[in-house]
Amino acid sequence: MRRIVLYAITSLDGAVDDPTRSFPPEVDPDKPQPPTFDDVLIAREADLIGAQDAVLLGRGMYDQWSRYWPTSTEQPFADFINTVKKYVVTSSPLTTAWGDVEVVSGPLADIVRTLKALPGRDIGVHGSIQLARSLLAEGLVDELHLAVAPVLDPEGRRLFDGLPGLQRLTLQSATPTPSGALWLVYRPLGGQDD
Repeated sequence: MRRIVLYAITSLDGAVDDPTRSFPPEVDPDKPQPPTFDDVLIAREADLIGAQDAVLLGRGMYDQWSRYWPTSTEQPFADFINTVKKYVVTSSPLTTAWGDVEVVSGPLADIVRTLKALPGRDIGVHGSIQLARSLLAEGLVDELHLAVAPVLDPEGRRLFDGLPGLQRLTLQSATPTPSGALWLVYRPLGGQDD
């Protein structure tokens, strides 16, 4: 069965709004850019997206990314996100066309159940913080990947704010990187493959 795999770039204290603050650019620190990843983080991200053939996005993330990623050369994510099947959780029509996209609506548990029943590989959740929080709150995430930067950031939203209760996870792997970051993989206790 397919899995819902949530991926977030985060500071050590859980800030997920602006990854450029977590992994600062090396060229021009005043110019907003995506994070600068070291070779280990790039390899982990490539492995992660290599196991996915669909993504589930919130409407706000879809609107932002549909303007940014089609002209981006940041690899390996640009080729992946521009060509992968995108399911967008929204109740209104999309205003921007971007590759293979389908609107999905209704209760989140029903959407996830329907998508997981389709043939295919993992379904990724990238960005989409509100959607990610809802998936976590409803216990719909099968695996959690965190690229954790070695910074503390008092600004922005926290991925785990607003959870309805304690959730126990099991650590699958922890990969330190040359830049001092960590790639952490967790599964909910009692989840698939436990």
